[in-house]
Amino acid sequence: MKRDFIKTDVVIVGSGVAGLFAALCIPNHKEVLVITKEKLDECDSFLAQGGVCVLKDISDFSSFFEDTMKAGHFENDPEAVRVMIESSPEIIQTLVDLGVEFDTNVNGGYDYTREGAHRQNRILHHKDETGKEITENLLAIAMTRKNITFVTRTTMIDLIEKDNLCYGIVCEDEYGEMGAIIARDIILATGGIGGLFKNSTNFPHITGDAFALSLKHGVELKDMNYIQIHPTTLYSKSEGRRFLISESVRGEGAILLNENGERFTDELQPRDVVTNAIVEEMKKFGTDHIYLTLPNMTSEEAKKRFPNIFEECMAEGYDITKDKVPVTPAQHYMMGGVKTDINGATSMRHLYAVGETACNGVHGKNRLASNSLLESLVFAKRAADLISSDKEKKDGNIPPVDLDSYPEKSVREKEFRDLIMNEIKRKDEAFYAKWCNDES
Repeated sequence: MKRDFIKTDVVIVGSGVAGLFAALCIPNHKEVLVITKEKLDECDSFLAQGGVCVLKDISDFSSFFEDTMKAGHFENDPEAVRVMIESSPEIIQTLVDLGVEFDTNVNGGYDYTREGAHRQNRILHHKDETGKEITENLLAIAMTRKNITFVTRTTMIDLIEKDNLCYGIVCEDEYGEMGAIIARDIILATGGIGGLFKNSTNFPHITGDAFALSLKHGVELKDMNYIQIHPTTLYSKSEGRRFLISESVRGEGAILLNENGERFTDELQPRDVVTNAIVEEMKKFGTDHIYLTLPNMTSEEAKKRFPNIFEECMAEGYDITKDKVPVTPAQHYMMGGVKTDINGATSMRHLYAVGETACNGVHGKNRLASNSLLESLVFAKRAADLISSDKEKKDGNIPPVDLDSYPEKSVREKEFRDLIMNEIKRKDEAFYAKWCNDES
C-alpha cells in the first residue's frame, strides 16, 4: 500500500458475514472498499458450525423472543430482538436466492434443528459448516460486483476523525506500508477478541482492534465484559485456537459426562449455565476437561450430519458415537462491543459497527445459540440501508494524518491489548480474574 490517500464511498473493515452482506446491500453506484487482516477465508464466520435461526411462522414469535431474552438474562434490548426475529424470514429468503443451501429432510422440507435454550426446532443448517456455506456464497457474489474491491492482509490501525465525525481509517499492509482511506461512511466489522485469549475458538488475528480504537477516540462501548465462553471445544494440551464442537451436537442428543462417566447437567441449558456446570465438575475432580459422547447416532449418521466435527474427532482418535471425547470450555463470542442503535450507527457520526463488533443489545448478557449469523445479517443490511438513504452532506475538511507518527506494530498491538483488557477488568474484575488474567 502506497503512503497516500485512497478515496471511496464506503470502507468496510472485515470480510466476514457482516462485512460481506453490508457490502452487497450497498447500491451499485457507491464504491465499496473492503479490507481484511488476513486472507478472505480466514474469518470467524467461516468457522460457524451450528446454523442460523429463523422465525418459521408467526406462532413461534413469542417463544423465539422469550428464548432469546431468557438466554440473555433479560438484559437484551427488546426492540433489537424484535427487529432481528421479524427480519429473519426475509434474510433467509435472500440467502436462498443468493444460492445458499440449507439441509432438507426426507420430505424435501427444511431440516430444522434445535440447540441449547431453544424450545423449538428453528435452526437452519448446512451440515456442520453453516457459516462456511453462507460466507463462501456471499464472497463469491461480492467478488463479481464491480463496485466492491477487496484488499487483503491489511490492518486498520487508527480512525481518522475530528469533532466526533469519522472521515476514514489509517491502515498498514503486510509489508509495513501505511496509508489512509478516506470515505463518506466507515463500517467496522472486525469481529470479537478471541485472539487475546490463549484458548479460543476464534482465529488468532481477531484481536478487537475496533474496540481499542473506540476507546482511544471516545466512541461509546457497551458491556465489554459480556464475553461468552463456549462449553464444548475439543480438548488439547497445547494452547491456541480450539476446535469447536457445536451445540447442535448436543441438540441432536449428545450428553456430557464427568471423570466417573456420570451425566451431570442438562446439556440444552444456555451456554453460560452449561459452562459453569462443567467448570464445577472439573474443580470437583481436579481435571481440565470433561467428556462428550453421541450415543444415539451411528458412526454413519454422525458422519453425514456432522462431517467436519466427526472427521476432526476421528483425527484425534475418537469416534464421537462410541468414545468419550474430551472437551473443555474456551472463549467463543463477544456480546458486548461498540454500542450501536438498531441501524448499526455508533456514537460517532458516519461510523457504523456490525456483526460481533457491534453491541446493539440483541444478545444481552449471553447469546442464544445460532443467533450470531442472523444478527450479523439483519443489522448489516440495516446499516447498509441507512448509509444508502442518508443524504446529509459531509464536511470535506479532512483532518491531517501524520503517517510517520505511528509506533511499530508490536508496540501498537500491546497498546491495543492493554486498552481492551483494562476495560474488561474495569467492568468486571471477577470475570477478568477467572478467564482473562492468565489468558491475555
